[in-house]
Amino acid sequence: MKIAPLHRALDVRDTFDLTLVHTGQHYDDKMSKIFFDDLRMPKPDIYLGVGSGTHAQQTAGVMQKLEPIFIDLHPDLVVVVGDVNSTLSAALTASKLHIPVAHIEAGLRSNNRSMPEEINRILTDAISDYLFVSEESGLANLKKEGVADAKIFHVGNVMIDSLKQFRDNANESTILRDLAIKSSAYAVLTLHRPSNVDLQGKFTNILRALEKIQWEIPIVFPIHPRTRKQLEGGSVADIISRMPYFILTEPLGYLDFLKLMMESKFLLTDSGGIQEETTSLGIPCLTLREETERPATVTVGTNTIVGSDSEKIITEARRILDGEGKKGTIPELWDGKSSDRIADVFINHSMTN
Repeated sequence: MKIAPLHRALDVRDTFDLTLVHTGQHYDDKMSKIFFDDLRMPKPDIYLGVGSGTHAQQTAGVMQKLEPIFIDLHPDLVVVVGDVNSTLSAALTASKLHIPVAHIEAGLRSNNRSMPEEINRILTDAISDYLFVSEESGLANLKKEGVADAKIFHVGNVMIDSLKQFRDNANESTILRDLAIKSSAYAVLTLHRPSNVDLQGKFTNILRALEKIQWEIPIVFPIHPRTRKQLEGGSVADIISRMPYFILTEPLGYLDFLKLMMESKFLLTDSGGIQEETTSLGIPCLTLREETERPATVTVGTNTIVGSDSEKIITEARRILDGEGKKGTIPELWDGKSSDRIADVFINHSMTN
């Protein structure tokens, strides 16, 4: 969702020779290939096939496979997005080869270093030459960390570029009919972070809240592969067996999920991107974490932080059902043109320095 609009913005300018690398960190067809198809992205020029593993295994695996590629191609610039292990791996590999790095979605901070993504963000920003910021908090964070102003560019949110481009396409999705649900008569859940699904106590607290909420509004839950493993056996499985209006589905493609999100009453999530997309769509969002690296979704948008506290989750869900959910506004520069701004920076700065 982040690379697709940027790749298009660069490709149409006929200024750059682009090489698209897929690390294989997200390797399941339902978590990867279908997104390429839905977002009309070209097939990757290079596929590393790294696959799953520990954080160290993934990070080292990507670095080992990228190094000879970077040495062979010696690109003028390596562009990385977000905060996954592949992001840090590519940035580190490029930096050690003295290849400039551009980080899309720079400056976001949860201030929780127990999150692997937070470490990836901090380290990637520290070695990047061009830091593209999606919201005001990113500017403040980078300046506080001593990053030179000349490296920082407030360009808006590339996730919203994809959302705005494909919103009409998503309306053609049959997902509501497939799941036998009606517009504004269901909520959507996404849950995948280890801090939620790997800790039985936390996971159980969240599910106990959802057990009560699903009696008041059906909840659709596209299951992330890592979360599915935690649903088998034990207290978690027992709770789910008592939830007749908890609708479990396989992971969905981008267009199906966008349609599901657009037509929902509200979202419950531990995902960062969904906090942003719901804010753009004006749909209330309850974030099942103790903090967010995207504070604009709370201060400006439709997001409310509820953590794993069962009572707080239930209270805020009922507020939404009673028509008292956050309305919110859209943060500055979340207008669908962020990729064009980034492309302009590449033309005006990186390629001339």
